[in-house]
Amino acid sequence: KVRHTVPGVALISPPPHHDIYSIEDLSQLIYDLKQINPAAKISVKLVAQAGVGTIAAGVAKGQADIIVISGHSGGTGASPLSSIKNAGMPWELGVAETQQTLLGNNLRGRVKVRTDGGIRTGREVVIAGLLGADEMSFGTTTLIAEGCIMARVCHLNTCPVGVTTQKPELRAKFEGKPEHVMAYLMYVAQDVREQLAHMGYKTFDEVIGRGDLLAQYCHKSEAPANPHEPDDLEDVDIAQTKASLVSLTALMTLPYSDRALHFAAEKGPEMRNVLNDQIVNDARPAIDEGWQVRLHYSIRNMDRSIGARLSGEITSKYQDAGLPAGTIEMDFRGYAGQSFGAFTTNGMRLHLIGAANDYVGKGMSGGEISIRPFPEVTYDWSENHALGNTALYGATGGALFAAGKAGERFAVRNSGGCAVVEGVGENALEYMTGGVVVVLGSTGRNFAAGMTGGMAFVYDADGTFLNRVNSELVDVDRLTNPGMKKLVRSLLRRHYELTNSPRARDLLRNWEETSLSFRRVLPKDRVASIESLNEFSDFQQT
Repeated sequence: KVRHTVPGVALISPPPHHDIYSIEDLSQLIYDLKQINPAAKISVKLVAQAGVGTIAAGVAKGQADIIVISGHSGGTGASPLSSIKNAGMPWELGVAETQQTLLGNNLRGRVKVRTDGGIRTGREVVIAGLLGADEMSFGTTTLIAEGCIMARVCHLNTCPVGVTTQKPELRAKFEGKPEHVMAYLMYVAQDVREQLAHMGYKTFDEVIGRGDLLAQYCHKSEAPANPHEPDDLEDVDIAQTKASLVSLTALMTLPYSDRALHFAAEKGPEMRNVLNDQIVNDARPAIDEGWQVRLHYSIRNMDRSIGARLSGEITSKYQDAGLPAGTIEMDFRGYAGQSFGAFTTNGMRLHLIGAANDYVGKGMSGGEISIRPFPEVTYDWSENHALGNTALYGATGGALFAAGKAGERFAVRNSGGCAVVEGVGENALEYMTGGVVVVLGSTGRNFAAGMTGGMAFVYDADGTFLNRVNSELVDVDRLTNPGMKKLVRSLLRRHYELTNSPRARDLLRNWEETSLSFRRVLPKDRVASIESLNEFSDFQQT
């Protein structure tokens, strides 16, 4: 239910927004999330490895609030043992590099640094703070505190102690209580207090970033005097080990001795969006009273995530139900920036005359988006792009109609959205788990790779589609099912109503003939069931 997929069908892919391919994509996602919920604190998790400081600097510039540096150890029982033991590097290296890079670029004050990776004791918490971490996350140890035995069968629904299972007979074995976790964390906190007291500090904030208080273990006779080192520290002789060849000086050296720089850097520019603010103000009667409104705006490519703020206002008041269809209609003219119509919800309709950039309809859960070129253009709409890459990414509902081509990775991870578009680039419908997509033109290569749910219909006039589809998990056939033909025709009609598309008009005029050139694409393990009239009727109503 959470993933909007089909019961009994294996999920071969992580949830939406998992695959981010550049720091620009990540920055845009942070912006999108802060538009739909300005009060949200955005956390970005990075694996500890060489060069993580550079990535962390980009994340800080992208206006994230928290950067999590995740170490190589720890992990849940669902993780393979190889991942728990070998993925990434120690969090100490990642935190030290992140702290020093952020300080060196005057970015440390913009974000909080958090770390995780098998942290168990107060001593490790203090070391993390000395290396530059503000906060620490506990995962494995808190699971163990409430009864986990690390059987590593979380994904099999057979957890022997009832932690990660839906089977009543196994869940009955769970004996964990919140007090168990509370007691463990109280012990950790007490350990931290004792470590700080021994060092001569009252609060944890006083030691954040104080790498100068750390010293590398060596033979006591060769070690410099350290007033913070316990007198009863066991004599450790590492002269004959490989560890003696490793210098940890770089981890304990800050780029500036003035620790005030930790808090001195100014916060980044506020993520204000004038057009989004204006839309929310103009739509206030609809949000508060449910009145129907129609709004008109000019739009430029610097206007990003348009509609997201309005969607957040609607969702915060009406939850998933949203508003009745068509309550708020918005007409835009111009060139939309990235994430036009991101997170659109029920009650919203966005009509754009012009063109849009990447991520149109990202994460939309309801409503409608339509895009059509300027009426005065003389080129063939169906042979030119109306929107950019990765549209309808991670959608769970709603509909997108575009009179023109879309870029690459169209409807990736679509889990319930509906779309009509007149051509797509490569890798369209990748990992799709639900929804309906109609393509009225050519497609790129690797169409429907990893598609486990939903359905697609492609107008294949030249007969080349079979060479472009990834047939590993899907079945391709002619459009012969009467119910499916009715569905495609109704979507074409709606597409024409909203966009005045010449391609849709021509196909509808000669429907009996053009319908013979449509191909339907269905997941192989769903072909028999979804072809049945009863199930398809239910799907169509949904």
